[in-house]
Amino acid sequence: MSGPSRSPYRSAYPLRGVWIVRLAVCVLILIAVATVWTTNTWLTDRFTESTRSRAQVRMALYSGNVVSELQRASVVPLLLSRDPTLIRALENVDFSQSSQLLISYVDEIGAASLQLLDDTGRVVAATDRSTIGTNLRSAPFYVEALRSNDTVFITSRAEAGNFTFTYSRAITVDRKKAGVIVVGVDLAKFEQSWAGISDAVIVTDSEGQIILATEPRWRGRLVNEALDARSAPSAVARAIQATADWGALPPDAYVMGEAVMRNEARIPFRGWRIISFTPYVSIRDKVNAVLALEIMGFAMLLALSFYLLSRRAQMKSLGYQRETVELRELNARLQREIAERERAEKNLEVAEQTLEQSSKLAALGEMSAAISHELNQPLAAMKTYLAGARLLLQRKRPDEALSSFQRIDDLIERMGAITRQLKSYARKGGDAFEPLDMRSCVSGALSMMEPQLKRRKVTITRSLPREPVMVMADRIRLEQVIINLLRNALDATRESPVPQIDLILSSGETATLTVRDNGHGIEDIDRLFEPFYTTKQPGDGVGLGLAISSGIVADLGGRLTARNAREEGAVFEVQLPILNQDKEAAE
Repeated sequence: MSGPSRSPYRSAYPLRGVWIVRLAVCVLILIAVATVWTTNTWLTDRFTESTRSRAQVRMALYSGNVVSELQRASVVPLLLSRDPTLIRALENVDFSQSSQLLISYVDEIGAASLQLLDDTGRVVAATDRSTIGTNLRSAPFYVEALRSNDTVFITSRAEAGNFTFTYSRAITVDRKKAGVIVVGVDLAKFEQSWAGISDAVIVTDSEGQIILATEPRWRGRLVNEALDARSAPSAVARAIQATADWGALPPDAYVMGEAVMRNEARIPFRGWRIISFTPYVSIRDKVNAVLALEIMGFAMLLALSFYLLSRRAQMKSLGYQRETVELRELNARLQREIAERERAEKNLEVAEQTLEQSSKLAALGEMSAAISHELNQPLAAMKTYLAGARLLLQRKRPDEALSSFQRIDDLIERMGAITRQLKSYARKGGDAFEPLDMRSCVSGALSMMEPQLKRRKVTITRSLPREPVMVMADRIRLEQVIINLLRNALDATRESPVPQIDLILSSGETATLTVRDNGHGIEDIDRLFEPFYTTKQPGDGVGLGLAISSGIVADLGGRLTARNAREEGAVFEVQLPILNQDKEAAE
């Protein structure tokens, strides 16, 4: 009695369970990754659009403020150029009260500065008294004002790097330009208010030059030059920031190494444009807050899964311990089942031997029936030749009688060959195979059937090719197949008024012998090749001819088929492999 044996089925189930658990964990991780990725993409798009919309609203507000400031200051030069006090001061060259007057105006107007220049370009009155006496003859706002009859707007770069914005207009006295009034527009206050938000804002003129910016060093540069102006550490920070923004949309630009969203709008004043750069940090913070919650949830779910799996492993371990006794009992039952199976196998061997003996007896019975069937043809031919020889001897024609006796001798030899060949029906054989010309086999079969053919008026047509049709076969067995087909054709045409049998031999991919008759045809073609199936009268046959012929053709490597003709009769075809030169040499 052997010890407890480990069943392969027991070990297979835990292994499969481990793989199922691993697969479930992998699926959970994939779902988590897909969820986080999808959430990140969706929220990034959503928050980006909302941030862009707010930035565009702010730009519209900023643009409106700038335009409102410029429009309010644009009417001041026209009003002051018609002020009678300033005109009298220019006429009398008395500017003692002019500066005080301008200071009182600047509070009401809200302009950055006011200046009054005489016809020589000298500042004679100003809200900033330190500029009085300064000669600004070459200043653009003075030169352009003298050239034009309207208010002139001038943007000029100051020494500090910032830009000044002025409206200027000539004051006419007695149709002569006696001076110029200059109004400064305070747009720098917008830069200070814009700097209080997270967005970077710039205003460019019609040539793309930055004239207002929350970053002072950007003023006077083009937009691309301003964005590229950064120190070396900012480049490293830019690379780090670009790596950190893995889930954000592609940035429009980088400001101080930080990815930003660019929004641009037109200011309806002299081709100016306003551009804002909104950092993606606020978007990323909002998205990361949601992603952190999702990741936390999946982490808790994964931790719970591991906890349940560990509990399941503990329960399985306890179950394995309880199953030890059951496994021993199962092993004992298996041993008993093995012993019973061995006894059943011995009984099966005895049954197989009995069945084999029964099969041998059945084969002997089939062989004896086949021998009696196949010998009927030569015996019938011998009977015919003996009757003919008797008549020839009675008529004193011994030479012709001797030829009949010679044919009888050939038939006796053939009967011996048939009995030898019939012994091989129960086994596969190939020792008697030889290259044969099927034309000679057809001629031999017709010679064998000559006595039966002479007793009836049957038209036999032969269509044989001129070239040899070579096959590898046993002559006796192949002729026997042809004889069986001819005999069946004779029996089928027994009731035909004009019986006819056609023999057609063709050579293509296979050697095909067609035996066609104009008899009654085939009634049950599905059972045609079954042993002992026949439509003949008792005593005319036992129904083994076609079954034996089909087996012989199959042994020769071919096939025997049958079908009903289109009009009347039946068609049998014997197909055998063609023996070409290469195959013949190999054989």
